[in-house]
Amino acid sequence: MDVTAPLLAADEAPPVSVYNAHGASPLLLVADHAGRAVPRALSRLGVAASDWDRHIAWDIGIAGVGRTLSAALDATLIAQNYSRLVIDCNRPLAVPTSIPEVSELTPIPGNAGLDQAARDTRARAIFWPYHDRIEAELDARRQAGRPAALIALHSFTPVFKGAARSWHAALLYNRQPQLARRLLALLAQEPGLVVGDNQPYFVSDLTDYTIPVHGERRGVPHALIEIRQDLIAEESGQRAWAALFARVLPRAYADLPS
Repeated sequence: MDVTAPLLAADEAPPVSVYNAHGASPLLLVADHAGRAVPRALSRLGVAASDWDRHIAWDIGIAGVGRTLSAALDATLIAQNYSRLVIDCNRPLAVPTSIPEVSELTPIPGNAGLDQAARDTRARAIFWPYHDRIEAELDARRQAGRPAALIALHSFTPVFKGAARSWHAALLYNRQPQLARRLLALLAQEPGLVVGDNQPYFVSDLTDYTIPVHGERRGVPHALIEIRQDLIAEESGQRAWAALFARVLPRAYADLPS
């Protein structure tokens, strides 16, 4: 393809959607892997149709959780619409997993051997519009003297490379754990709930972009929430988990020192 031409045609989905743009809550919800759209110019990256339903393509169920939670909290949600196989919007652009040649055990032929110009084209079309929108929202709140906390919503596969995961949900963090730890304490009071503390993943500068850049560098309170995908694959599960976090998120935020 011509890397000087726009990657997305005028009639294709925008890279980012904003729900409840004028929500009153200080909590800003973001979903890096909410969608699984693929630009027509990339011919589905040579990946089988069945693989686009799998966790390698997107965070299953999190878009529904995010929209329901946005409405329940009167919070703004910024959601990324394109598949993480096209470009992963929660990875630094310089790391190999930004545009993966293999995801879990599945080769991604359309990502093999890309030159820098092709990588830059994807970043301009998808990565930067999403992160520019988050930055603009946080800038506007700061300029207005309005409080903000960043809540990154993700989901994880119950089985990864043959290993089962027992957690129902997880809280991830790195340098500034205050909000995540308050959420962990509240979730520990929920009967029968198994919550990972920086498991099965953790936040770092090499594996993450959203929290380090928009949360840590700005000094904005933040937490990354992971929910197991089999629990939110259906609408009923999405509603139940959104209701749970609609209860605990405001309490955890209110407990932060002013």
